[in-house]
Amino acid sequence: MDPSASADFDYLFKLLLIGDSGVGKSSLLLSFTSANAIEDLSPTIGVDFKVKFVTIDGKKLKLAIWDTAGQERFRTLTSSYYRGAQGVIMVYDVTRRETFTNLSDIWAKEIDMHSTNQDCIKMLVGNKVDKESDRVVTKKEGIEFAREYGCLFIECSAKTRVNVEQCFEELVLKIMDTPSLIAEGSATMKKNIFRQKPPVSDASTSGCC
Repeated sequence: MDPSASADFDYLFKLLLIGDSGVGKSSLLLSFTSANAIEDLSPTIGVDFKVKFVTIDGKKLKLAIWDTAGQERFRTLTSSYYRGAQGVIMVYDVTRRETFTNLSDIWAKEIDMHSTNQDCIKMLVGNKVDKESDRVVTKKEGIEFAREYGCLFIECSAKTRVNVEQCFEELVLKIMDTPSLIAEGSATMKKNIFRQKPPVSDASTSGCC
């Protein structure tokens, strides 16, 4: 990516990562935003936040990506971070059935309850496909869930970076294909998004929740 891209941008989009603790949300985020190797990370405390500049279809985009804690005690803390999000990524671990079940029991309801944007694009991500021998949730189940809830769907591995770039790119392309979200990204969000401050946390300890 051209470093000069950070100097200016055409659109600013707010993306949110949600899902149970341990599914690899922070690893997914780091895999996308960092060139470093992805190690096992400790759970995120509250909310973490990263910025990534990308160029898609000739447009310079600034992605503000919020990584939320999956533990129940942090859920009220993170509800406000749904506000104004153009994209929400729901992550589950293909080797842990309960993380998939909780998508409909908890996380889809969270989006309905807290999202302020009716056109918000949802992406379902099955993570940890590098552990194929331990898989308990089939790809077909993921596809069926995504169809039922109107989500995009992809399986990936934050550890090996398989499909990580595609995950974020597909989500952003869908956002760019939605007129109301493009309008937000080019105007209001540029001014207001950074007024929200995530809780201070040690970046070296926040991780894989």
